[in-house]
Amino acid sequence: MEKILIVDDQIITLKMTAHILSTSYETICATSGEEAIGIYKRERPNMILSDLNMPGMSGFELQNTLQDMYQEHIPVMFMTADSSDETEIRGFENGAVDYIKKPFRADVLLRRVANILKNVEKINGLKKAADTDPMTGLLNKASSQFEIGEAVGKTEGMLMMIDLDSFKLVNDLYGHSMGDKVLIRFAEIIKSAVRTTDIVGRMGGDEFIAFCQYISEEEVVAEKARYINQELLKSAREYMGEDMTIPLGASIGAVTVPDEGTDFLTLYQKADKALYDVKQNGKHGYAIYREHQHEELSKDCADNGIMREIAILSERNKEKGAMVLSSEQFRLIYRFLARAELNYHRENKLALFTVTENEGATVNEEPAQMLVDVMSHSLRSSDVVTKRNSNTVAVILLEASPVDTGVVIERLLGKWNEMDTGMSISYEVEQIG
Repeated sequence: MEKILIVDDQIITLKMTAHILSTSYETICATSGEEAIGIYKRERPNMILSDLNMPGMSGFELQNTLQDMYQEHIPVMFMTADSSDETEIRGFENGAVDYIKKPFRADVLLRRVANILKNVEKINGLKKAADTDPMTGLLNKASSQFEIGEAVGKTEGMLMMIDLDSFKLVNDLYGHSMGDKVLIRFAEIIKSAVRTTDIVGRMGGDEFIAFCQYISEEEVVAEKARYINQELLKSAREYMGEDMTIPLGASIGAVTVPDEGTDFLTLYQKADKALYDVKQNGKHGYAIYREHQHEELSKDCADNGIMREIAILSERNKEKGAMVLSSEQFRLIYRFLARAELNYHRENKLALFTVTENEGATVNEEPAQMLVDVMSHSLRSSDVVTKRNSNTVAVILLEASPVDTGVVIERLLGKWNEMDTGMSISYEVEQIG
């Protein structure tokens, strides 16, 4: 039931107005502007119906005070015995949504209040649509930044960046409709892991953000990471089957407020650094940014040339599965391995896979790209893949004995056949060198 705060210093008028409105709404009464401010903070009513001329704080002053405190439009309808046009004009200029003169008829009051609340509902609906991510129902990027930016400036807590690991494989293997389903469920899990007073949003793609107020303990972040990963895996297996092998999970980078700052951009960048640490150390976990720890790491890298070089050369956000390269990059690796074979006799293999459309098959995607997508997660992280043309893919299998090569190819063909593409694969294998 919608809630209306009625403010009037005349007790008889206050009780009469409350009696009229109580047939359709929940009513709360205040006899002064000062009392109304305390009640508004506690009850957050849908609208205020206030006498205009009260001792101490007038209706105008009450409205201005509340709007200054909350920085939002608060629907206020004024009641007054003053019949002058100047008073009414001033009321509307002050931001009143309506104006009713005493004494008023019960049916007129009810109709006017109903119209106000209907308009407020429309305005709130439009605002919510503009602020909300349409897929997940969470705040969108702009609204997340604004809401969290406001909160971190005045409230302590923990800002968390939450990233969905290996999500691309869901789209690649099961289609975008399944990907959307997983994203929606992931948003629900994140929302269930925090309180209703916390702020949660989607920054875009598979990246989410949350600000949990009055939390600073690492144990709380650890528990949220454990819960989110556990529920995500459970849901993924329900959606895609118990034999689902995608390493789906969540990584969380967190930063404490106000210890590490009080503005959104600074905190966001620090949380991103913590998230990067998680990604570099196996994913599916959490890290909390500590300024002194990152300063020490930066100093170590600056003092040690080789460590700095390793940091530059290292692969960021390394995914499990084969490395997919361009033809030119693939050629360089092949030539290096062919040279190495002159001195070190290794069982490195070059395999060439060709996709052929079966009679009557309907193919909506480029066959070679489909095969690359399957290989990118089915093969080992030490294997290298490139697309040669629209239906041919080349692969380097590192340290692959004849038995190992047979196992890899059998697994790959099995994954391909599971997709029921209407296309067949043939292959050739040769020793490198």
